[in-house]
This record gives sequence, structure tokens and C-alpha cells, in this order.
Amino acid sequence: MEIITIANQKGGVGKSTTVHAMGSGLMLRGHRVLFVDLDSQGNLSYTMQADDDVPSALDILTGNANTANSIQHLKGGDLIAGTPALAGADNLLLSELGKEYRLREALKDVSAYDYILIDTPPALGVLTINALTAASCAIIPAQADIYSLQGIGQLSNTIQTVKQYCNPGLTIDGILLTRFNARAVLSRDIADIVEDTAKQLHTRLYKARIRENIAAKEAQANRQSLLVYAPKSNAASDYNHFLDEFLEDR
Repeated sequence: MEIITIANQKGGVGKSTTVHAMGSGLMLRGHRVLFVDLDSQGNLSYTMQADDDVPSALDILTGNANTANSIQHLKGGDLIAGTPALAGADNLLLSELGKEYRLREALKDVSAYDYILIDTPPALGVLTINALTAASCAIIPAQADIYSLQGIGQLSNTIQTVKQYCNPGLTIDGILLTRFNARAVLSRDIADIVEDTAKQLHTRLYKARIRENIAAKEAQANRQSLLVYAPKSNAASDYNHFLDEFLEDR
């Protein structure tokens, strides 16, 4: 089983879309997938039509529910849902011993899946630290803009700290450019800079670029996976190429 955290402290880079598309693509290829939503915005949980009455990821982190009872078996896949109350997780867990290891402990007995995909909030607080501590590797979605470059650098520092103190086996599998416009000169120039940044972080910039596509927003509005709702769209094709790269060495 491999646990993959999708993270970037910058919002709007397509973390939830990437988690959902990646998980759906893996399931279409025959893999067993569990989604975990640690974002208080709950975009992934909303799109997957989660039940609000089932214990959430926060209940697991605070010890108020066990993992097995928190997994929802939905039409689009298995999910541990997020909740708006996750926004207060830093305050709830601030003084707790071993707070960085809560998610790792909660997932250690989960064995029915090939992949666990963790969606994270746009912040480098206790939730993202938990996600990175539990993970085998991280994937960083980023737009081809200067703010995403800044976010990559800050997240890299956090990953190095997590490796040093909590999870020495953590790696960055790669950086994925999202909402990409190949016709924009600035996008191409920054993509080159991101590739250099990836080399400095001893990782890769995926060759696949996720193009800006209205189909992704339509799929979200219809609360469906992009790869199911619009399998022939540019974005679905791009995510499939990304999955080819991701799975190539596995």
C-alpha cells in the first residue's frame, strides 16, 4: 500500500481536482483507492457526495472515532470525509503529544487498499504535517506562476523538516503543473524555472501538463469524477498521461 499526500500551501492550484482525478484514474485501472479529505473546505467530500452523519477525518485525529467506522463507501469510491471543523485542528491538537502522528496511527491498520490519497488544506499547519508524516511520498500541484514557485519552496522546507523529525522515508514524487496554458510565454518560462526547482529538490517535473479546461468545473458542478464525466476532454487526457508517468516505475 502506498500513501500519497497532495500538497501545496497555495490555494487554487487544483489539489482536490488532482486527488479526485488521480484516484478515479487509479480505480479505472483496477486499483483499490481510499480518499482522505483533510481540507476544511471539503471540496473533495462535496464532489464525492459524502454523508455528513458519518464520523469525519477530524474525529479520527482527535480520537473520537475509529478509522473503519469513518470510511464511507460511495459510488465514486471510498472516502474519509472532511468537515468545516478541521479549520480548528491546530488549536484542538496544539498541546497534544504526538500530534504529528495521529493520521499515521489511524491508517496503520488499513490494508484493503493499494493507494491512499490525502487531500490537504492550503496551509502548512498540523493537518498538512499529519498528511506528510503518514505519507510514502508527496505530489505538489502548482500553476505556472510566481506565487506557486514561492509555495513550492516553502512546502519543500516543511517536507525537509518532516523528513528529519517525523518521516525519514518521505520523498517528493514530483511536481505537477495544473491549469496550464501552453500558448502563454510566461507559463512556458515559469515551467522551465519549475523544472530547475524540481532538480534542486531531487525530484521531477512531470512531463504531463494539466490544461485549463471547462470540463473539470462542469464535472465538479455535477459532483462527478472528471475522468467519468468527460473522459475525452483535454484535462482527462492530461491526467491519464500523468498517471502513466506516476505508475511507470511502480
